[in-house]
Amino acid sequence: MGIANALYAALGGNAAIHIEAFDGSSAGPSDAPTGLTLRSELALRHLISGRGSMGLSRGFVIGELELHGDAYTALKTITENSTNLSVQARLGVLREAVRVGGLGVLRPPPAPAEEVRLRGFRHSLRRDSAAISHHYDVSNRFYEWVLGPSMAYTCACFPREEATLEEAQYEKFDLVARKLDLQPGMRLLDVGCGWGGMVMHAAKLYGVNAIGVTLSRQQAEWAQKAIAEAGLAGIAEVRHLDYRLVRESDFDAVSSIGLTEHIGLKNLPAYFRFLNSKLRPGGRLLNHCIMRPTTDAPANIRNGFINRYVFPDGELEGLGTIVSAMQDNGFEVRHEENLREHYAKTLQHWCDNLNGHWDEAVTEVGANKARVWQMYMAGSRLGFERREIELHQILGAKTLNGQSGMPLRPTW
Repeated sequence: MGIANALYAALGGNAAIHIEAFDGSSAGPSDAPTGLTLRSELALRHLISGRGSMGLSRGFVIGELELHGDAYTALKTITENSTNLSVQARLGVLREAVRVGGLGVLRPPPAPAEEVRLRGFRHSLRRDSAAISHHYDVSNRFYEWVLGPSMAYTCACFPREEATLEEAQYEKFDLVARKLDLQPGMRLLDVGCGWGGMVMHAAKLYGVNAIGVTLSRQQAEWAQKAIAEAGLAGIAEVRHLDYRLVRESDFDAVSSIGLTEHIGLKNLPAYFRFLNSKLRPGGRLLNHCIMRPTTDAPANIRNGFINRYVFPDGELEGLGTIVSAMQDNGFEVRHEENLREHYAKTLQHWCDNLNGHWDEAVTEVGANKARVWQMYMAGSRLGFERREIELHQILGAKTLNGQSGMPLRPTW
């Protein structure tokens, strides 16, 4: 029968994908837009032993399993045809695996070196620093290729269907600024500030005195240089610092754009209490983060691809959980919106950018790391399109004696 034939049968026997395997077998239409190649027995061992998508991911990361054509299309084809694999189809793959590789093929191979397992207490200062460094301290040059000139590593907001990524990232920062009602002379704290995009936008366009903090040393160094080159050193600042160590208070506004995913479910009350303590009465918080579509799904999948390779210790909660945590810890929730489709479009642009700089990216960070990013971004795009994950902005106000300082109707 052959490995390729067994795998193709397991995908239903009519998928638009061509499969080739190390045993010389092939299956599926030769002119299919995407392809899958198992280069060795090691790739097969990963496929058999990995739970969920981990087998495919591990084989892909180390280059023993190749996806041909666009990675997004290939992943979409594979996942659409593998959701309801019959027992008979699974047994067919196992029988061929044993026939070709013997019982040894059933032994789980060692995990790739790119997988990370952090030590220490979960969400301690030291462990959080290590988790952030793992993902963000890759290479500023690499991020420049993937993210484009804005260096914004969060969901953009597309003002129109044909808008460019740069226009959409500008619109995202401006939407946050308008929701926070930033005015000249105000003070803004941006927690998890990345490369300083929100800090510079607020300072340059709204005359705000802005402080940003990030746990990534490389992000802070890049942002500090960009602030100086933009002539904003007097009103904009980015520090290499855990947000919990910010000493200043009485800010007019706080923005948290893509940090809450790293906080952890158990730490949400303390997180929002801390941000509330940094605001003056009438001040506003804009919390922008990825969420799960329900509140009953596990916040953290510790053995999943994202946790092992991309965002160690990352946790995603449902909208109701975040809103409750804000309400229970000092904030009146005034507005919420879901930008899920916008994140799918953002990721499409990032995937295109990576593909356009593939050779440089491989030279800069290595083939395995580049493939991690290719898999992660293509898979995330699918997740947002399928509503497996969402992106929400929640606006909260710190009231005093019931006074929120909010207008009768939104002004943004």
